[in-house]
Parts: sequence; structure tokens; C-alpha cells
Amino acid sequence: MLLGRACVHSPFATRNSRVVALCCHIFSCLLALSLVFVPPCLAQSEPPDVPEANPARPTVSTPATLTPVGYLQFETGALGASESPELSWRYGFNEVIKLTVAPRLELIVSDEPFDRYNIGHGTASGNGTAEVFLGVQAVALHGEGAKPTIAVSYYRRVFDDGVPDLDFGSARNSLLLMASADVKGFHYDANALFNEQTNGAYRLQTGQTLSISHALVGKLSLSGEIWHFTQPYLRGHAVGNLWALSYAAKKNLVFDVGFNRGLTDTSTHWEAFVGFTYLLPRRVCRGWWMNRR
Repeated sequence: MLLGRACVHSPFATRNSRVVALCCHIFSCLLALSLVFVPPCLAQSEPPDVPEANPARPTVSTPATLTPVGYLQFETGALGASESPELSWRYGFNEVIKLTVAPRLELIVSDEPFDRYNIGHGTASGNGTAEVFLGVQAVALHGEGAKPTIAVSYYRRVFDDGVPDLDFGSARNSLLLMASADVKGFHYDANALFNEQTNGAYRLQTGQTLSISHALVGKLSLSGEIWHFTQPYLRGHAVGNLWALSYAAKKNLVFDVGFNRGLTDTSTHWEAFVGFTYLLPRRVCRGWWMNRR
């Protein structure tokens, strides 16, 4: 997701058709899994040993803490946006799949299998599959309570179909430093980001995010976030303010809805999103190394 990049108006070109078809097939499978597993989860009580999901959505910030070891977690959502530097509007779906294979190590796949966008206020529209990222996150220091958990993660873009981007774009390579803790009933996630952007010339993009959440009543929680990214090709800054509500229907199923408001001229003016995080209730892998910290 790079600012200033030209849009591709034939995203389903022959050279990309197999990859696009594969991404669409993967998303269809994920959607089918959601339709199969989520309704029974709402109707039935989960097994007593099912751990809690650890949602990273819908905030820009990523938690330093990992998902439960050996369990597969899906973070599924839809997002609509209007008035960004590259486009008039855009909406689409996003999916993040996580699997923690050791107490300090998590594997991540992130993609947007379908996006619909418009540039030039109606003059040009198109469809496409946005980027696919592979990532890994490692915990450097386990925290508890007010003592923060410290982690680092690395992402690599492995596919890009040329869909125009939102305000802070995306990176070919990305390094994140993360801290998460609970202080007097509030939970916070703080990130520092270092991204490599490419648009004919390499540029370093930096970013900072801070998300704070608090339980409201029962299973309902409120999150507020402020975030900032440099825009090296525009010589500007993208700043936004995000608010979201989350509802924990089950320990392993959390729904969310919210919006983001851009605070600078080169920020996306409005974004709205809805989605859920679902942790499969059975381990998908086991090993002696999973019990070591």
C-alpha cells in the first residue's frame, strides 16, 4: 500500500489470475469456516478449557501479547473508506490468520482478498486483490499487570495487485516494536513502526500508535486510539483518531464495530469497519516446545 503509486485498472490480468483466484478461494474457505463455526459457537457453550481470543483488530495498534499457543485465530472484517490521497472511496474485506507455535513465537498471514475502489470522483473504478503479507512476531519480555509485555514483529509483502492505498500506504518490509500492559483497569497497546516503502526510490516511513481500551459493562468494551505515520512521497503526515466497541460473545469469539477520522489534509477523511475475531476451540498443533517459556 504505497502512496503515489499508479492504479492498476485491470487487476485480474493473466499474469496475476492464478494468484488472485487462489486468494479468492482462500477467502471463500475462511468465510465458509466462519459461517459453519460461528453460529454453533453462539448457540452452544464452549469447552471449559478453551482459552480466550486475543484480538488485534480493529485498532491500528498490534498487541505485544500473542494468541494462545497451538490455537488458530481468524480476524475477519470489512472496511469502507472515503477521501484518501489516492482514491475517492474504497471498500473491501480483510483477513488475518495467526498461529502461535511457541510461547514466544507467532506466525501471521494477512491479506485483503477483495477491494472495490473509485478514483477521480466517479471517473475510474475497479476491483482487485490488495497485498498479501507474511509475518512473524516474537516476545522479548513477558509482562504481567502493569509490567508491560515487549515484542517485535517483522512483515514481508509477498503479493501486490496494484489496488490504490489509503493514507499511510503499506510497506514491502515492516518492523514493529510493541508494548502492552494493564494499568488500573485500562489496557494499552503502543507500537513504533519502521517501514520500507518503494515507489521508484526507497523511502523510510515511521509511525507511532497508542490504543487504550476499558470495559464498559458486562462483555462490552470501548477502545480509543491515536496514530501517526509519515508520508515520505507526499512530504506530509497521516494522523487519525479511532474509536471502536467490542463485544465478547464467547471467550473465543469477539465482535467489533467502529470508525476512524483523519485529522490532517492527507489523511483518509472517514473509515468505518465491522468484524469479528474467532479462535478455533481445538488445538491444531502440539509439541513439547509449546510448554517452554
